Amino acid sequence: MKADFKEYIREHVLLGDGAFGSYLYEKGIDLGKNIDLLNVKNPDLIFSIHEEYIRAGSQLIETNTFGGNRFNLQELGKEDQVREINLAGVRLARKAAGHDVYVAGSVGPTGIEFPLVSEEVTEGEMNEAFSEQIGALVEGGVDIIILETFTHLEEILMALGVARKLSDLPIIAQMVYPSKGKTARGITAYDCARELLAAGASVVGTNCGRGIDPMLTAIESMAPLAESQVPLSAFPNAGLPEVIGHRMIYPAQPAYMAKRAAEMIKMGVRIIGGCCGTVPAHIHEFRSSLKLRHKKTLRSGPVHIETSESVSPQAPIVATGTGGFLEQVQKDQMPVIVELDPPTHLEIDNVLEGAKFLAESGADAVSLGENPLAILRAGNIALAHRIKEEVGVQVILHQTCRDQNGLGLQSHIMAAHILGIEAILAVTGDSASSTDQPGVNGVFDTNSFGLIRMLSRFNQGVNMAGKPVKQKTRFSIGCAFSFRPTSPKMQISRLEKKAAQGAHFVMTQPLFDKNEVEKMVELTSHLDMAIFPGIFPLISARNADFIHNEVPGITVPKAVREVLWRYADVADQRKAAMDITARLVEDISSFVDGIYLVSPLNKWDIAGRFVRQIRDAGWTGSGKLSKRTSGSFPAS
Repeated sequence: MKADFKEYIREHVLLGDGAFGSYLYEKGIDLGKNIDLLNVKNPDLIFSIHEEYIRAGSQLIETNTFGGNRFNLQELGKEDQVREINLAGVRLARKAAGHDVYVAGSVGPTGIEFPLVSEEVTEGEMNEAFSEQIGALVEGGVDIIILETFTHLEEILMALGVARKLSDLPIIAQMVYPSKGKTARGITAYDCARELLAAGASVVGTNCGRGIDPMLTAIESMAPLAESQVPLSAFPNAGLPEVIGHRMIYPAQPAYMAKRAAEMIKMGVRIIGGCCGTVPAHIHEFRSSLKLRHKKTLRSGPVHIETSESVSPQAPIVATGTGGFLEQVQKDQMPVIVELDPPTHLEIDNVLEGAKFLAESGADAVSLGENPLAILRAGNIALAHRIKEEVGVQVILHQTCRDQNGLGLQSHIMAAHILGIEAILAVTGDSASSTDQPGVNGVFDTNSFGLIRMLSRFNQGVNMAGKPVKQKTRFSIGCAFSFRPTSPKMQISRLEKKAAQGAHFVMTQPLFDKNEVEKMVELTSHLDMAIFPGIFPLISARNADFIHNEVPGITVPKAVREVLWRYADVADQRKAAMDITARLVEDISSFVDGIYLVSPLNKWDIAGRFVRQIRDAGWTGSGKLSKRTSGSFPAS
């Protein structure tokens, strides 16, 4: 029999469940479907997921009702089924929970833009919508109400007010704090938590967001409240997702997440679980590593639904030549690209200074991201122009498909040409779900394959409608490549298709092992592309753990992380990390086409150290670029 919820969390840590939506997607449910409808359309699947989490150790499970309000359901013409869908969600959770596991009725945002500035939706209608949903959850018999993934304080306070009027159940109130422990509108987690407590919340906390590190910052902000016996909750994502094929892959492994969860518990977290990307394996690891009490064992097994992946790029119009950047690379030295991030503000002097330092150190080009990780930064095209004009170094402009539609992308390409930019890296772009800006959605009219094809057409002198643009652009077209040594086939197949679309060069995700770089070079030697392996100089053991577990597509070998953790002092860790990077650069210098250095935390002086190492040594690399004939690469 369950203990009183408030009494239990006063003395114990309670283990929640993990993701519902992303786990359903992993099982083959289409991304576009409203998963709340599955409560009535596929109840066996929903029940089985509840069972999986309980079997893994969850002491609290959430109803599959996160989006079950009239505004979300209205898009599907199901707004008259709010009560039915929410009651079904409670019924399934209650059946799985039995007498031992708490059931929390999940309530998410309405999807209406806040603050309410138009007359299309009134505050009264919002209250009615919350009343409809929360009333059904209370009627169904939930033990707790959990308000989660809210980005606007005004909206969660509205939902909290309704919930408090309808019932005296405990209420968990969780918001998203994407950066520096603040909402997208700049309100601190501490201030939000105080307002929520004053409005009647029993537990305050955070879920979703941009991974574990930002969540730790938010919990740290709220920690003074825990000292006053206020219980906190935390449901982190399993890092930031990477789109591979048609799947969202989350990188943070269970053991790493359990380790970071322990840090949050020390700060006062009394309810710990997982959000996007977490699965029963994460919850099982939490239970084992954190020594949390297991509640219930079930007999039935999980449901498996097969899914398939395919990529079908359109036939390209491939331009000849390799573009202005690659054609200007000096033939007697190994090419080096260094990445800088545009600032999150309007002060650009530091970036210009960094570009100048890197150019003087011997870098061939500076690459500039476009709002990486969906965090707002100064426009890279204007900054690229300033760098090229004032420093005189080539700039590789990152172009995503996230922020502009097909019209805007082509206009941006034309602007880059007019401003003298001669290299563009075509990437799909990180998910907008991790943004630090309110109300932002990804566009994704096309993907990296389509963008490469678009750039190839402009190099040929035509736009995507086939109309002449009166000049041919001279872009060196770049693409990204995430090499996975244990299963490289799919990623190499994607790279081959990018080459077929017209890509000239490749910038890979960071690699940390000579053997992995050597294997990548061998497996891609048949491609007529210059391949620049990514080199990321680590700066601490904690930095290595974060990169490995929370940044999609990057794996830091266990041996490297163990070496760094041998040192207690961060300065000693950094020295060891610098030595590891220096050895790696030297070990691969004879056979790579070039090097792509990432400035850690935009510390361009660190990247500059390795540029100088390369130039002082006089390494020439594979010499592939020096063997160009008629603007194309030699056959391998």
